Amino acid sequence: MRYFDYETVAREAQIPSDKMAKLLLLIRQEFPKDDLMYELHVLRACMAIRDGHLDLEEVLEPKAA
Repeated sequence: MRYFDYETVAREAQIPSDKMAKLLLLIRQEFPKDDLMYELHVLRACMAIRDGHLDLEEVLEPKAA
């Protein structure tokens, strides 16, 4: 079952497919068993990137300790 159309927003944000795959993996790690929350957070991340509130590279880079 699909909950949200995050692919359209990802295209609007011009997120390359290889980076989108990394983003999906990162978010799936946060919500391994909850598809609704997973898709919601993917959608929100794509919207934030599209609207300039988040930088894709910063999201994908591992945080320094």
